[in-house]
Amino acid sequence: MQLRTFELFCHVADQRSFSKAAEAAGVTQSAVSQSIGHLEDSLGTKLFDRSKRPLALTEAGQIYWRGVRNIVGQYKELVEQVQNHDRRRSDTVTVGTVYSVGLSYMPEATKAFEENHPNVCVRTEFGSSQRVVELVLENKVDFGLVSFPRATKILGTIPWQSEPMRLVCSAEHVLASETEIPASRLRGVDMIGFERGLVLRQAIDQCLKAAGISVVTTMEFDNCDSIVRAIQANRGLGIIPEAAVRRETANGTLRVIACREIQMVRPLGIIFRKRGTLSRAATEFGSLLLGHEMEHDLLTKTEAAKADRDKCESNDRAASVLI
Repeated sequence: MQLRTFELFCHVADQRSFSKAAEAAGVTQSAVSQSIGHLEDSLGTKLFDRSKRPLALTEAGQIYWRGVRNIVGQYKELVEQVQNHDRRRSDTVTVGTVYSVGLSYMPEATKAFEENHPNVCVRTEFGSSQRVVELVLENKVDFGLVSFPRATKILGTIPWQSEPMRLVCSAEHVLASETEIPASRLRGVDMIGFERGLVLRQAIDQCLKAAGISVVTTMEFDNCDSIVRAIQANRGLGIIPEAAVRRETANGTLRVIACREIQMVRPLGIIFRKRGTLSRAATEFGSLLLGHEMEHDLLTKTEAAKADRDKCESNDRAASVLI
């Protein structure tokens, strides 16, 4: 994650603009702005003079830029050397995934799979839910990992797991000493949430509404990482996927608060092209994630779709006879 921050800093330094840096990095402008803000807070100094247009590096920023630019360059050279050395690998599995799912589950799964399949390389393409759908439709990935998967005429889905959502706060929050609270204690509290357009945000709002709770959402982000950082800074509480805060809850920087009225899960699933054909390696990696044969799931869904079409055709023929 630190390297990603270095890269975003270099993009801003090169482009002299947060919006242009976001476009170059393929992320939102708010993500870039938040990342640079957190970086400056951790260093205790401003790296950019925001009063100037275009943006200008401060003296501290120029020193930091020279050092970070070398680090990023050396890392890219290292990656290229490793990739060139690994060209002997004969097959590649490419998985598209949203950030929170990929960062939580892909590293361990990839390591386990590659240890047993030394001639296969697993690549991960990160993006928003919409971007992952596009990658699958454009045949740029073998399959995708998303939350709240939805089947269409073109896309098939396979349920994967139901990920618990946790109510969390910082160690300095007024509720940090509580292990369980009634929902009434949340009325009017400041909350850090996902952007309103996201399906997960809608699900959280529905859960709070069902519990009869009205909260004040003071900050909104499009990714888990920014929400976690804001909660750690004691800006408010948040409802976050459990896997996204395992490290923070383990080291004590975040506390989990139980609330019986607020219990929800985030459904995770695999999306794939119904008319596509997965390689044996991709099918085996999907089976590893699922814990059972993925190929059986694909065949079952194909057969079910065919049965539905046959049923519709049969009903149409019966209707024509009656008419």
